[in-house]
Amino acid sequence: MITIASNEDLRRIRGHHQRLSNRSRSSSVAETARHLCALQSQEWASAQLAIQARARGITQADVIQARELERSFVLTWSLRGTLHLVAAEDIRWQLKLCGPGAIRGTRRRYEQLGLSETIREEALPAIESILNSEGALTRPELAEALAGRGIPVEGQAIHHLLRFAALRGLICLGPERAGDLTYALLDDWLPADAAEAMPAEPLAVFARRYLEAYAPATAADFARWSGLSKAQVKAAWGAIAAECVTVAIPTGEAQMLKAQLDHLDAAARERTARFLPRYDNYLLGYESRAFMVADAQAKQVHPGGGLIRACVIIDGEARAAWKLEKRRKSMRVAISPYEALSAADIRLLEAEAESLGSFLDARLELRVEDN
Repeated sequence: MITIASNEDLRRIRGHHQRLSNRSRSSSVAETARHLCALQSQEWASAQLAIQARARGITQADVIQARELERSFVLTWSLRGTLHLVAAEDIRWQLKLCGPGAIRGTRRRYEQLGLSETIREEALPAIESILNSEGALTRPELAEALAGRGIPVEGQAIHHLLRFAALRGLICLGPERAGDLTYALLDDWLPADAAEAMPAEPLAVFARRYLEAYAPATAADFARWSGLSKAQVKAAWGAIAAECVTVAIPTGEAQMLKAQLDHLDAAARERTARFLPRYDNYLLGYESRAFMVADAQAKQVHPGGGLIRACVIIDGEARAAWKLEKRRKSMRVAISPYEALSAADIRLLEAEAESLGSFLDARLELRVEDN
């Protein structure tokens, strides 16, 4: 059995697979999103920064173009019923796997909002008719049109109706209009050649793709990340068992694809710094974050209530909080270290701030607070 004896080595290998190392960083927006299988995106601005952390030589305009013009990926509710970026060719089969469970998990909330199954089913053709007639609309515009047809939209009802329609594969997020995201019919939004048939073994494909981007990982990690049922996870893990090898990690045993063993040397030790946004996949791709954040700082990253804060990782370890601050003629990256940073650490941050400035097409200053 291969042994990954330390969290340092675990961070190195997982970071390499997640495109966070210098050697594995992508050169394409579309490839980055596809490789992660589903990129957490409940905050569209954070999703753009998550791509920046994993791709070299790209700009924010490239990310927007990939979504709105090339439509190589789609922004919609999928895994765990949460907004993600998903490759165009993957979204339909992912929704068939993940959508039903996410809908079942929301039944109580539907009842609280007065959204019976009958009302939800009646809303689907209404939404389709409205968007067919009007084109992409903002949430308030859709709410007004649905209210005119007697569909309840008060409070959180409109959010859950649109999420339900997305999980059923009817709609997705469309173009931005004056800073607001719109909603469009999924079949209209994606190019005609984007839809691929359901894979012969979709659960196997899902588990394999997960390990390609997140290994070493366990079935419990896959379950937490995907939101699939216990039965689905068991079937998915079993379907690729012959392709996997068991490795020892500091907390027990995990799986890697046998093919990944041939490339372990590529995950060589190197010094890196990345500015991870809130809800980044590196923070949410596993059952536990203990491998990348010390117990003393765990609340800094995950204070509770579902909030996952932005953090600076240095060599894969959470070492500081960060935020973008707009100034009169520039922008600033403000770093709040959890503990003192070395001069070498600061040099890494300066290089990454320069990369982020290029991505944002902005003059970016770096300010590191005293610890």
